[in-house]
Amino acid sequence: MAHPEEAMQRASHAVTVPNEEGGGAPDVWVIDPVDPPGPDGSDQLDELLSDPGSVAGVVCCLDRHKRDAAAVATRHDVAVWIPEWMTGVEEELDAPVERFGSRLADTGFEAIRVRNASLPPWQEVALFDGSTLIVPEAVGTNPFFRAGGERLGVHPMLRLIPPRAPFAGIDPDRILVGHGEGIHDRAGEALADALAGARRRAPSAYLNALRLAIGR
Repeated sequence: MAHPEEAMQRASHAVTVPNEEGGGAPDVWVIDPVDPPGPDGSDQLDELLSDPGSVAGVVCCLDRHKRDAAAVATRHDVAVWIPEWMTGVEEELDAPVERFGSRLADTGFEAIRVRNASLPPWQEVALFDGSTLIVPEAVGTNPFFRAGGERLGVHPMLRLIPPRAPFAGIDPDRILVGHGEGIHDRAGEALADALAGARRRAPSAYLNALRLAIGR
């Protein structure tokens, strides 16, 4: 989290995959990045990314999560990757754009269409490689997402229409979210609980969000 003091706790992620040549440093894929300057004005994010390998691409998984994707992609001379069905995003990115379908290039990550709707406006894709599930918005660990006792909560706008179908049969070892810390133990259990109890716990979740909003 670039700015952990933020109420919404925007989180960025980087995943490594073997490069296409099959040797050397792995490829690094950057997901929904927030790009803060370091205390001395340096590119803080680039310093973190320099250790594991070379940046192969930047991914925008939510139509509202353009964030600093174009800036990071431009610095590393790579494209911003977005789902082939996502609209209204490419025009706002000042960087080369590549499209992906059911899988994200050769990364091993399956692309799960979470939501593509106009009411409310929402285009979101999750990524899953059989172990790690990356979800930018539909679920999160940020306190505004959660009801009491939940480790993972459905976004307040989706509480009454939780995205159960897209995640059916998904049992991840870890979940990385766009808002809040990731979940690295009993992640599948947390996801199942969040989706199953979303509607039932909606009043508690909304009351909790209201208390947080007014600072009580």
